[in-house]
Amino acid sequence: MSPDTFETSNRPYEECGVVGIWGTPDAAALAALGLHALQHRGQEAAGIVSHDSEKFYQHKGLGLVGDVFSDARVMATLKGKSAIGHNRYATTGGTLLRNVQPLYADFEFGGLSVAHNGNLTNAATLRKALVKRGCLFQSTTDTEVFVHLIAISLYATVLERLVDAAKQVKGAYSVLALAPEFLVGLRDPLGVRPLILGRLPDGGWMLASETCALDIVGAEFVRDIEPGELVIIDNDGVRSMRPFAQTSPRFCVFEYIYFARPDSILEEHSVYVARKQIGVELARESGVEADVIVPVPDSGVPSAMGFAAESGIPFEMGIIRNHYVGRTFIEPTDQIRNLAFA
Repeated sequence: MSPDTFETSNRPYEECGVVGIWGTPDAAALAALGLHALQHRGQEAAGIVSHDSEKFYQHKGLGLVGDVFSDARVMATLKGKSAIGHNRYATTGGTLLRNVQPLYADFEFGGLSVAHNGNLTNAATLRKALVKRGCLFQSTTDTEVFVHLIAISLYATVLERLVDAAKQVKGAYSVLALAPEFLVGLRDPLGVRPLILGRLPDGGWMLASETCALDIVGAEFVRDIEPGELVIIDNDGVRSMRPFAQTSPRFCVFEYIYFARPDSILEEHSVYVARKQIGVELARESGVEADVIVPVPDSGVPSAMGFAAESGIPFEMGIIRNHYVGRTFIEPTDQIRNLAFA
């Protein structure tokens, strides 16, 4: 695919789900569980990269997390006390194995794996410039732009190179990067995409897109990573950097409306309560007369409940969704989305 075909569309995208684990045995297994809890954020593919004291290990596949990581023999190959994982929803690039994240690369300073949730609005422009410089792209996903920007950076340390790369991209992103010495979480200056920090029961650390990923492994929610914040997790604990100028946060409201799981807490707000309150406000503002309120499952259910409670109109489940079918909004094409309703 040429750089000219690398343009992203202006349709709304959910992006993906990311999980990072540091400082605990069976890190890859915990990452897989976290990805399972974040399955709603991407159903096309899943991948995990882990690291022990010597090497990186990786496994990726097309399909659901349960399909990709259900084999105990696969999990046994993902050794180490640190790992990052990714659920893919294709914002850019086709549904191909080479586009499945996390991406891994060997740099002059050593190995580094990167996983990215978001959309880079200037990815096509950056890609063209990098190709002209001689960079060889192995995928068509915009995440690889991060990798090449890190590779050509003139800064000395991994962290400085990562910050240098982040300052050149524009858009909404939460990035995880795994090096032998540390795990990094970085959120874009506007804080459009979510990223949270948790503490595992044995003292290890976890980064994830939503709090529901913490719940499944029994991790304790610590805090949201703030807009423009870079956190470094290593054997000494967690420390923070703020490489970007202060700006007004612009968290994506569609996380509350559709993207996130209703049992997650984002930006100190319950997704379920937010959706229900949306229905309450809609009932107050619309004044619509109706015989019955019927939700469109599943994300519309709390809003419909709030609307019905505020308006006094009866609530009924008039549409029953097949729960063995994935979320059609995040299928890659209109054709597949339409087929899912058949």
